[in-house]
Amino acid sequence: MFERTSIGLDVHARSVVDCAIDRDTGEMVRRRLTADFGEILAWIASLPGPVKSVYDLPINLWQSSVRGV
Repeated sequence: MFERTSIGLDVHARSVVDCAIDRDTGEMVRRRLTADFGEILAWIASLPGPVKSVYDLPINLWQSSVRGV
């Protein structure tokens, strides 16, 4: 199966910059969201599927999430 929409997420402590491209139409969408997981998930769910995503996470945020801080 091939994804229709590809998403890149640039994750920061208080915001997430998102960019998505629709393979069928060529449309590109950019948004700045809060770091709220529900808001990010709702945005991804609103895009044409199937969806594949990648993210860039600063090392200090990754360490905090691993430690449960």
